[in-house]
Amino acid sequence: MSVTLLAGSATASVAVAADVPAASAAAAAATTAPVENLIVGYKTSASEASSNTAAADDATAKGKKAGKKAKFDRRLGTGAALVSLGSATAPADAAKVMAQFRADPDVAYVEVDARAYAMATPNDTDYTKQWDLFEPTAGMNVPAAWDKTTGSGVTVAVIDTGYVAHSDLAANVVSGYDFISNSAYARDGGGRDGNAADEGDWNATDNECGLGSKAGGSSWHGTHVAGTIAAATNNGKGIAGIAYGAKIQPVRVLGKCGGTTADIADAITWASGGTVSGVPANATPAKVINMSLGGSGACSATYQNAINAAVSRGTTVVVAAGNSNSDAAGFSPASCNNVINVAASNRTGDRSFYSNYGASIDVAAPGGETRRGTDTPGTVTTPENGILSTLNAGATTPGAENYKPYQGTSMAAPHVAGLAALAKAAKPSLTPAQIEAAIKNNTRPLAGVCTGGCGTGLADAAATINAVTTATPPGLENGTDYTIGDNTTVESPITVTGKTGNAPATLKVAVNIAHTYIGDLKVDLIAPDGTAYNLHNRTGAGTDNINQTYTVNASSEVANGTWKLRVNDNAGGDTGKIDFWSLTF
Repeated sequence: MSVTLLAGSATASVAVAADVPAASAAAAAATTAPVENLIVGYKTSASEASSNTAAADDATAKGKKAGKKAKFDRRLGTGAALVSLGSATAPADAAKVMAQFRADPDVAYVEVDARAYAMATPNDTDYTKQWDLFEPTAGMNVPAAWDKTTGSGVTVAVIDTGYVAHSDLAANVVSGYDFISNSAYARDGGGRDGNAADEGDWNATDNECGLGSKAGGSSWHGTHVAGTIAAATNNGKGIAGIAYGAKIQPVRVLGKCGGTTADIADAITWASGGTVSGVPANATPAKVINMSLGGSGACSATYQNAINAAVSRGTTVVVAAGNSNSDAAGFSPASCNNVINVAASNRTGDRSFYSNYGASIDVAAPGGETRRGTDTPGTVTTPENGILSTLNAGATTPGAENYKPYQGTSMAAPHVAGLAALAKAAKPSLTPAQIEAAIKNNTRPLAGVCTGGCGTGLADAAATINAVTTATPPGLENGTDYTIGDNTTVESPITVTGKTGNAPATLKVAVNIAHTYIGDLKVDLIAPDGTAYNLHNRTGAGTDNINQTYTVNASSEVANGTWKLRVNDNAGGDTGKIDFWSLTF
């Protein structure tokens, strides 16, 4: 199967804007600043959760065990205890006290009472044109996440057309690989090799790549995608990347006439740290893969097997939904399981006119519109509403570097790949399923309209990062997709351990189900002893999707054990999947 990139049209270079104030050094300061206080949350069953005297005794005792001073200061409005370390304490010494708290089974969490700083605007000269990062209507709320994470330590593989040199990206690029096995399509004089340079994907004549194909120039698509993820930031030029502390690994699979499933599958394997015959091992395996590419047809076994193996190695896979204004179920790899499938939204918060949709969509992200849906295809009438990123001016072979706005689900996917990198850097223990669940569980509703289904909503960087840095203990969520067929019953499990006693009377059950007719569905929470608690019982008629948090009185149930979300489809004609669900005790 031949696969193509998923971007739309571009426009001419964008004029440079005036300088804006330099960004804050808050993120750097946070890693070296002395620690004055800790915040300790006790489990509700602990005496320290309600007694200040008990909390004070506990703080003193734990400080002595660590060889440091620790003193109860006051109770926060959340019920947590503020513990003073007496004076500015080195982070390493504070960590010793925190280790004592973490070792106590009565302690739910302990964290540094960190300082926040006013967030300044990055000094990248075109940052003010990146509405997709910061505008409140339809931006992804990225700046508010930067005080906690910039993606440092995470490599993102961009499986695409390769990389054409750009000074706004160069500092963040690590060695990649060229997986195009056909030398004629590769245009580099050979087959696979260690040089992921983009040699251009132009077509000289119509029908060159099959009947109906059109002549066209090179897209430099992989470089545009890479800039959205990790363009250098606060360097006084160009644009800001979403995860500007991360590294980009260019993996070339698309050349003249697109790319093949076999080459792309090998690229997925190699990028995630797997073994590909005849190819040297990847020295810097990626924890996030972005694939802004696709073709028609349902997910193949080849794609699914490669993706499953990548996820099993700990790599989050993000894909573009496609630009055909159709159900994404008919496109691949958008219809594969174990991916984050991203639809495109525009500057007013509607689904972009070209974006695919449907039950397989996980989230939406800014993809922009360089023209209106009613404008002549191929024209550029609203460049200010596109996604601005790094590019090249060469018509066929590389020329001078520049910046241009593109539109497409190709542009939406790297927004989410960047967010996945931010999340992984903020909490390295997160699994791909937990990253997917965190992103989907912390979206906000689109400001406009999404006909056909845009997953759980618009990805929100700040909300996602806040959730993964403060949140639900690991293991209390399941982000694996479970297909809901016609007239079938499916169950998704969560195994709870380490709890004492019974579940609470206010057990929170967050449910995200993608389905095109929720009136077909009966949804139950199944306790470890088999007791069913009904959450949804065939209401809503033809409404799309369930995205809701339910409160269940589960106080008669033992907390530990395997809980299940059971979904029964009781009619024909509509199908979907359990996207993810979580329990909050």
